[in-house]
Amino acid sequence: MGPSVWDALEPLLVDEYDHAVVYADVASETVLHEGAVSVRPNGWVELPTGRLLSPEAVHHIDARPE
Repeated sequence: MGPSVWDALEPLLVDEYDHAVVYADVASETVLHEGAVSVRPNGWVELPTGRLLSPEAVHHIDARPE
């Protein structure tokens, strides 16, 4: 069986940032991660190590220009 439709569409739906800061709170006081991240269509945030941050843990992400 060949690749699924999801496998073909997923790269188009994932937001990738080379430089970002992931915050856990509205006041931007609690930093969960700084650096590269990928945001999956389901809201989960993937770190370069493969670790995933749940949508409930992440309040917002600020993308930083290089």
